[in-house]
Amino acid sequence: MAAGQNSNTLVVPQANAALNQLKYEVAQELGIAIPQDGYMGNMATRDAGSIGGNITRRLVQIAEQSLAGQFK
Repeated sequence: MAAGQNSNTLVVPQANAALNQLKYEVAQELGIAIPQDGYMGNMATRDAGSIGGNITRRLVQIAEQSLAGQFK
């Protein structure tokens, strides 16, 4: 795959804005600055992985809460 191409496709494209907001919130909580221009090529791999891991953790938590609410 060529540099700069993203192979991730969203199942719900309308969720893109919410996922971006979540990325910035998690980064802020971790004390990691994301450049305003969106270029993250200078970001340490550890920081990027930390953001991604915390986003995943939070998304799983949201899904679990949603499912728990459906079955009450």
